[in-house]
Amino acid sequence: NSVKGYQINPNPYFSLMVRGNSDGGKYPELYLEKPLDREEQPSHRLILTAFDGGDPPRSATTQIEVFVKDNNDNPPVFSKDEYRISVSENVPPGSSVLLVTATDKDEGVNAEIYYYFRSTAQSTRHMFSLDEKTGMIKTNQSLDFEDIERYTMEVEAKDGGGLSTQCKVIIDILDENDNIPEIIITSLSDKILEDSLPGMVVALIKTRDRDSGENGEVTCHIGRDVPFKIYSSSN
Repeated sequence: NSVKGYQINPNPYFSLMVRGNSDGGKYPELYLEKPLDREEQPSHRLILTAFDGGDPPRSATTQIEVFVKDNNDNPPVFSKDEYRISVSENVPPGSSVLLVTATDKDEGVNAEIYYYFRSTAQSTRHMFSLDEKTGMIKTNQSLDFEDIERYTMEVEAKDGGGLSTQCKVIIDILDENDNIPEIIITSLSDKILEDSLPGMVVALIKTRDRDSGENGEVTCHIGRDVPFKIYSSSN
């Protein structure tokens, strides 16, 4: 009528081995059959049954709950491998331009993520700042399309356990019409004779505008009621 054996409910992770001691008693040991994954199943509930050798046998049960402790086996993952945005050159310093985000399947310290610039030119670090806790990228200085049209940077996300991953960030600067046209006289006749024939070139004029696209296209006009006209001699 004493305890004759033990058993647990069938499960893929744990098995039971019943051992005997010198006085003839039996005791169970719980064994791990295959690796656990907290991210897949954070806990396991087992039912242990003890039964005696009577006729009919009598039994009792107890519950065993196994909580799986997290191991830092998952690196952070960015929502995108590459972030690309366009920003006007007129945005003031201190403006938020992009939020990079990464997630981690682990928990606790292993899921705490910090963001850093990596393999990024010093000039780019001077123009932009990165909040290490939120992943927000802001402007530090005024942007100028005429100086730099594009900034490329690499952002690293690192968890509290030391695992990390990287993403690429490309910021294109949009041109604004913030430059006036320039007029440059490259050649000028000192004197014009009164009997000069029409079509005589009296001045060569060059124009330019530092802006791009339509903002950089220059149209020239000359005042009315003067005996001169202008025309384009080249593109």
